[in-house]
Amino acid sequence: MATAVCANCNGTGWRIVERHEVSGAERCTCLSGTRVERLEQNANIPPLYENASFDNFVLPRDNQMAHRELMEVLIAVKGFAREFPAGKKDGLLLVGEPGTGKTHLAAATLRLLLARGHEGLFFDYQNLLDRIRAGFSSGSGIIDKEAYRIALDTEVLLLDDLGAHRVTEWVEDTVTAIITHRCNHRKATIVTTNLRDQDSGETGQRRTASGEKIDYKITLTDRIGERARSRLFEMCRVVKMPLIEDYRLRKIAHR
Repeated sequence: MATAVCANCNGTGWRIVERHEVSGAERCTCLSGTRVERLEQNANIPPLYENASFDNFVLPRDNQMAHRELMEVLIAVKGFAREFPAGKKDGLLLVGEPGTGKTHLAAATLRLLLARGHEGLFFDYQNLLDRIRAGFSSGSGIIDKEAYRIALDTEVLLLDDLGAHRVTEWVEDTVTAIITHRCNHRKATIVTTNLRDQDSGETGQRRTASGEKIDYKITLTDRIGERARSRLFEMCRVVKMPLIEDYRLRKIAHR
């Protein structure tokens, strides 16, 4: 899948025009419905998140603290999307427990960038590794061998559930190569992970809303290695999700 950044607007969705010696901005033609529709169809977004947006992200109704904390998260993620590609960081890292809404926010960010003419792909971390491994196996098809190149070079890569795979030397080397390449070439990477990391404000223990203590034994570094983890924090704006009720259950209750 070749990159398809619009040369006229550089993916901003606007282009500068001159009329009667006056400069102004107008919507770029790359945002025609056909192009945006094609970008979405090719982005590999799972059906569960194909309509994810910031507008339909469900905030808690009955817990004011949780509502406030999640609103701060939503504002931070919107800020990354609004500033892209001119922001200080080329990536976004969402860290938190399963069921806090990380994937919804990540998919909403990707969809917004697609709507502005950027090319992007959604990959489940474990599925991506399986495809890359198949590509290096004898007798695999060309499409599998393309997975590694796509992970390196696609304009915007959404990597969901980073670290959800048993650790092997091959996994660590592969993840390090992908993240390092994308960091060095300033390619946007949106990442979600359930694994803790002290630099994101996590500690070895947390408590649920009911007071139940959670002990963490596996860290992000344990699963992807120190080199990949260091590069990830170098390139990404880190957003920590609050520990609240399961987002999936909240969506059902909201209906």
